[in-house]
This record gives sequence, structure tokens and C-alpha cells, in this order.
Amino acid sequence: MNALNDKINAIFPGRVVRKDLVQRVKKGTNAPTFVLEFLLARYCATDDPDEIEAGLAAVNETLQGNFVRPNESNAAQSLVQQQGSHKFIDKVRVTHNEKERRHWAEMENFGSRRIAINDNHYRGNPRLLEGGLWCEVVVGYNYEPGEGDDDYTFHIEELRPIQVSRFDFDSFVKERGQFSTDEWRSLILRSIGMEADNLTDRQQMHYLARLLPLVEGNYNFIELGPRGTGKSYTFSEFSPYSTLISGGQTTTATLFYNKTRRQVGIIGYWDNIAFDEVAGIKVKDPGTIQILKDYMANGRFSLGTEVIAPASLAFIGNIDDSIAEIVRSAKHDLFKPLPPEFDLAVIHRFHLYLAGWEIPSNADNLLTVQYGFITDYMAEAFHHLFKHRNYFSAVKKRARLGPGFQGRDEAAVYKTVAGFIKLLHPNGECTDDEFEQYLTYAIEGRRRVKEQLNKRKADDEFAEIHLAYINTRGETVEVHCPESIGIAATLNPRRHQVAPETPTITTPTAAPTTAVAVAPVTAQPVPPPAVPAAADAITEPAAPPAVLPALKDKQFTIRYGDTGCSYRSLFGDYLIGARKLVIEDPYIRRDNQIRNLLQLCELAVEAGTIKDISLVTTAENPTQQAEAETKLEEIKDTLADCDVAFTFRFSEKIPDREIRTDTGWHIQIDRGLEIYQGPLSSLKIGATNYDLRPCMETKGHIFRK
Repeated sequence: MNALNDKINAIFPGRVVRKDLVQRVKKGTNAPTFVLEFLLARYCATDDPDEIEAGLAAVNETLQGNFVRPNESNAAQSLVQQQGSHKFIDKVRVTHNEKERRHWAEMENFGSRRIAINDNHYRGNPRLLEGGLWCEVVVGYNYEPGEGDDDYTFHIEELRPIQVSRFDFDSFVKERGQFSTDEWRSLILRSIGMEADNLTDRQQMHYLARLLPLVEGNYNFIELGPRGTGKSYTFSEFSPYSTLISGGQTTTATLFYNKTRRQVGIIGYWDNIAFDEVAGIKVKDPGTIQILKDYMANGRFSLGTEVIAPASLAFIGNIDDSIAEIVRSAKHDLFKPLPPEFDLAVIHRFHLYLAGWEIPSNADNLLTVQYGFITDYMAEAFHHLFKHRNYFSAVKKRARLGPGFQGRDEAAVYKTVAGFIKLLHPNGECTDDEFEQYLTYAIEGRRRVKEQLNKRKADDEFAEIHLAYINTRGETVEVHCPESIGIAATLNPRRHQVAPETPTITTPTAAPTTAVAVAPVTAQPVPPPAVPAAADAITEPAAPPAVLPALKDKQFTIRYGDTGCSYRSLFGDYLIGARKLVIEDPYIRRDNQIRNLLQLCELAVEAGTIKDISLVTTAENPTQQAEAETKLEEIKDTLADCDVAFTFRFSEKIPDREIRTDTGWHIQIDRGLEIYQGPLSSLKIGATNYDLRPCMETKGHIFRK
């Protein structure tokens, strides 16, 4: 065990773990990282190879016998019933039932939400009431359930939190004071699995910069670079207060505010929200981008009610083109992968652009085999810094910026420096040299944003890209982006000037100028990238999709047995742009008819703008109506999650079979929604893809009034 490992274990006993062992165990299980680290700290707190191997066997045996997987809930409950009690590792959450005036525990993978729990357990572990904790818990079986409050099947006999239940920030700061800055930086990097000794100073700063959204509130971060460098892993594994959205699509209701439910979206529940594969983001509701701009600028937005939230936003994605070619291109810039909806206003709100192409691909020689913080302990420290510490004002007083900064430039730099201070100096104190190192990195990350804005904008709005600061010696230090040093296409892009209508002659008055000495950049220099071979040339973007022709009235006839007639293909284009949909169909009663309605509702959600759907139908008798109402309420509930209001009523008068939009389109089909032959089996082709399902004979007419 080397000297730093000795020091770490002596100062943070029980809060550190061998990080290489975590990777060895994680490859064979889907258990959360902090569960594995808890078990490793128990069984592998040694450097003796034989003891480590025995400890790893004990960890795997414990996971096999005690870790509950979601698909094993029934077997786990049966085991408790057979044995009387059993020890599990699961996430436990305690909720208060207002009507019953008592608390109940629920176990996420065990699959029970009504587990009796003694108040001593949650009083000593308040996080059980605030979203839950992963615990080692002994569950007992109640063979003689009573009535009322005593009517329960399971109860908790013993409970030991695996995650940190209380965090002492004052002790954390005091213990940090026993490390040098270099030692602390190594400890943070080891805690995320990287070995500082195998990274350059600049690479270390890049890895630390990825953590900034986890400690600095309302921080707008973007990293674009090659695949396989661990971008998404950072935001999915190192903090339970951060969430990663994959797949490229989210909604205003999910992200910001659900007006139907009157609930704040995930923006109000996380410290950081990361968007993976940013190039694939799809925006169907134009209002989403405006809300995003408001939030990125001010940390607030209004959707009928004003919402203020501290969550940071991280956008991560890939660049498939050569960086050297992009910076030399007059047409392209380093924001090339972003979707077109991310206009200049969105880009201008990024606080830092991390040069992801400078981070090496994941390799075994970069991973640490030393001790680092248990992930959950580090996450609690980050969460406390995020929530309870603000060094923005102190940074603003200390930093001396040059004349080229505008308001958003200054705020971006101050927030980045404040984040580095939180990570490396949680007490808020650092030396002048350290402060200037963080300041240099922050200015570079902001300048990278401005250089791309300057390439995109034809006028001089963003032309002031030469950002500098004044150091403690009074020297002006201009900070450069290594990839664009000496590249005219980025530093001096061509301008499109409008010639004056009438030539004018002016006599300029010379103003006195003062030469400013520019000191070398203090960050580690990186040589400009070499020009790649022709094979690396930039791939031109695909041609834009063809514009759909203007919609016209149409009539259609479907013969018996025809396929290729899904609702999307028949009238999907006529729903685009609508906000309200009225469906009148007397036959929305049976299961297959309600599934047809659900297909139409899914099409309406995909349209992106429809926020209100109403249905008028009939029922033959009260029993049939009650059964249909139960299923329609379920559709109503799931549509509310998509911020779409759904109402329905049963009419005594048989309504016409018609779908109407508030844009004036009337869709009349003689069979209503029931145009398909029912599949004989749920495993038959056409059961889920309606384009493949044979149809009944049908006629339809679409027209506009």
C-alpha cells in the first residue's frame, strides 16, 4: 500500500475502497456501484491477494443470496413466507399514510409497498423519508395478520443502510485540510476510477470538469468528442442525484412542467440532468426550446406558473469529423453535431465547452488500482456543495477579467471557477496560482463557445473572442483554444457586409492606442492538430427531408384484406399542428376497440402539439359502460404523463363517426376506428404493427371546413 493509500485509509476509514475491485465485481452483476462498494469494504479491506480472492468470493455469494432482482420479487416474498425471515439487499423507502396515520416501508425490488417498520429505523435515517436508501434489511413474515393498522404481511426486523444516511460537511472540510491539492485531486480522480499518475495535468482538468454540473447549480455544460471516453458513464454512475436521459427525446411535460397534472417535471428533482447523444434530440413542440432558453439563462421558466429550479444541464455527444478539418472549415464549426433547433441563443447559454477530443479512450492503463472514495460518500459531498455552498460572489471579487467579456461570458467563467473550487477546495480557499489555473481553463471553455458563435453569425455580434484576464503581477494574459491557434477560418471568419446605398466619405480621427503585452497562456500548451488525410474529410450533412406537399381534401377506399393502412398512413399528416382532437365513435367499448383508440392517442402524442383529446361514445348498458370507463380512465392517466388532457363522455344519442381537429380537418370513416380485422393471436403478424394488419372493407373522406 503506497503512502497516499495509507493516508486515505487513515483519514477516511470505512469511506474508501479499492476501485479496481469494483470493476472486477461489476462485470458480473447489475447491482448498483454503492452496493458493490459496501460489500467490498466489508470483505476486501486488505491488500493480501489471498484474502482479496476470498473476499471477492464472499461478495459474489452475498449478492447471489441476498440481492433482490426486479424479476425475482415473487420468489423473494415466498422465501420469507417459508423461512419466517430473510436478509435482503434492496432499496427501502418510507412513506407516511395520512389516512392511517402511520408509516409504511416499501422495498423496490422485493415488490411490496406495505411493510411494517419501527419508527426507530427512519428517525435515525432521515433519507429513508427523502427518496429512499439502499439497505441491508431483514424482512419477517406476519403469520397472524390483524385488522386495520395491523393488517400487513411483512415487517422489517433489522435495517442497516448501505448508503450514507448522514453527511458531516464540517468533518469533510477538516479532513480535506490534511491533504495537499495534488493529493486531493488524485483522490477525486481515483474515486471516479481514473489514475491521476497516468494522466497529464490537462487531462486531469478535463475529467474534473465533467464533475462541475454535479457541484455547481444551474450550470450549462457541453462535451462533444469521440466515442468510448466515458462521457455518459460519468453522469450515470457517480451520483444518485444525477440522471441520464438517453434516446434523444423528452417532452416539456416530463422535463419542465406537466400542466395537466400541475406537477413540476424532473427539472425540480435532480441536481443534474444529462442528455446523452445530443445529436439525436428530437423537438416536436416548438415551445420546448423557448422554455429551455429561459431556464438555461435564469434557472426559471413560466408555464402558467413560475418554476424555479437549481438543476444543471449537461449535453454530451459525439463528433465524427476531424477536429482539424472543422476548425479550418469556413462552413462548419465545433457545434456541427447539434440538432438545428439548438440555435445561437441556446449555444450562447453554454457555460463551458469541454474539448472531448482531448480525453483518451478508455484503456486499462488509465484505470486506477488504488483506493478512492466510496461513490455514495463522494456523491453526498457533491450534493452538499451543490445545495449549500455558493462561491460565485467570492470568485467575482477575485477575478480580474479583460475588456472583451460580456455579461454571459463573465457569468460562465465565474461559475466554472466556483465549481473547481468546490471540487478541490471545499472550504473556498485556494492559492493565487491555483485560482489562475482554474480561471484559465474556464476562459478557454467559454472562448470555445464564442469562437463557434462567431463563425455562425454573419455580423460582429460575437466577434470579440479574444478573452483575457489580468494576473497577480498585473500582466494581461489572453487565453486561447489549442485547436484554433493560428487558424484564420475560426479566428477571422469571412463576413458578409451590406454595401451602403450611397457612397460616403469620412475622415477618421486617429485615437491614441496603447499596446497590451500578452503573456503566455498558463495552461499546458497543446500543439495544433495535424491536418488529416483526405479520408478524414468532413462528411457533408444529409440533404434535408423533402417538404410535404400541402394537404388537400381526399377520399379513400380500402378493400377487404388490404394492408398498409395504419392510422398514421391514412391521416397522420392531417393531425400535425393541431392542439385539440375530438373523436366521435359509438363503438369504443370492447377491448379491441379501446386498443384502436389507444393507437390513435399514441399517434396524437407523436404529433407533438396535441394537448387535448375528447371522446364521445355510447354503451349498451351500465355494466358495459362501467367496464369501458375503467379502461378509459387508464388511458386518461397515461396521457396525463404526456401532458395531454383526455376527457370522455357516454351519450344516449349515437354520434357520427368522425375525428375533428381544431385546424379544421374532418376525418370521416364509415367504420369509425374499427377498420381492422382482429388478429387471431397476439403472436400473429399485425398484432402490434397496424400497417401489417389486414383491413375490413372501408371508405373514408377527409375534408376541411
